[in-house]
Amino acid sequence: MSVNNGSLLPEESSPGRPAERRILVAAATDGERDAVQRGLRGDKRFEVAVVGVGPAAAAAGTAARLAAGRYRLVVSAGIGGGFPGRAEVGSLVVASEIVAADLGAETPQGYIGIDELGFGSARIPVDASLAGRLAEAIRRAGLTVRVAPALTLSTVTGTSATAAELARRVPGAASEGMEGFGVATAASQFGLPVLELRAISNEIGPRNKAAWRIKDALDALEAACALLPEVIAE
Repeated sequence: MSVNNGSLLPEESSPGRPAERRILVAAATDGERDAVQRGLRGDKRFEVAVVGVGPAAAAAGTAARLAAGRYRLVVSAGIGGGFPGRAEVGSLVVASEIVAADLGAETPQGYIGIDELGFGSARIPVDASLAGRLAEAIRRAGLTVRVAPALTLSTVTGTSATAAELARRVPGAASEGMEGFGVATAASQFGLPVLELRAISNEIGPRNKAAWRIKDALDALEAACALLPEVIAE
């Protein structure tokens, strides 16, 4: 796909020959995009796009890309928070499912998710086979990885109380980001499989920017994305 005067154009193809279906990697920011691109080393099977911060921007940005091109897989890739004891700073999380952890209603009796409300589902499955192969490739490369639910929130967690509530709400959750569910929603609308890959830059809990390790997380993201080509070729 190319960009011309702000418009998204389909990938060019030879006369009478359709464009090859590619893998769209959706990142929230320029820094995350750049780390992904460094890892992929120009592999033409991939397109890496900045789709925006937050689930709404990510869904809209991803859908715009998907509508203008031909794809076979969508990957939400970026950095995020990790639950202490489940995903340490500098490690990686491959989502086993993508969960909108704050999509629901607050009541005097507590939080009610959208599933219980009967308005859809806050959980989107990933391509389990690809997720497993990606995690195994990351382990073989000597990196630390966990396969677990990945949470999407519109507001980054900043207190111990919220972190504990999220851990209770989604048992086994390992990471928190702001785009995964939006990207996955767009992919599902186009009937495409999805993965989410998070490199952990900080602990989920009290907000402490001084303890964030953004560079370490971006380096881990780059290293993990270098393995994507071999995983999709299997």
